[in-house]
Amino acid sequence: MAGAKPTADPHQQAARDIAEVPAVEVITTAAIHLMSAAAVKCGLAEGPDAEEHLDLDEARRLITALAGLVTASAPDLGSQHAAPLRDGLKSLQLAFREASVIPDAPGQGPGEKLTGSVV
Repeated sequence: MAGAKPTADPHQQAARDIAEVPAVEVITTAAIHLMSAAAVKCGLAEGPDAEEHLDLDEARRLITALAGLVTASAPDLGSQHAAPLRDGLKSLQLAFREASVIPDAPGQGPGEKLTGSVV
């Protein structure tokens, strides 16, 4: 076709798009995804089938990953962004403890080796 522009490589376009996103936004987006997944696995999803998604083994992994991300990135995020992430993480850690039939010892819950005990 005369005058038609060649289509851009989708990988190059994706790289250009992500290059425009500030690091703080990438980090907080990743944290929110981890929080959402952990909440579902802790049985906090909405709806009548929320209990079906309860999987504390998976929740432990997600919360620990979130704790690592939040702890490592907090100095670079600043308190405006880090504080809500820390609050969300602590809420998930407490929800995990509440959902557990056999509670972890203080400091041994998911992510607590990175954040300290939540109890």
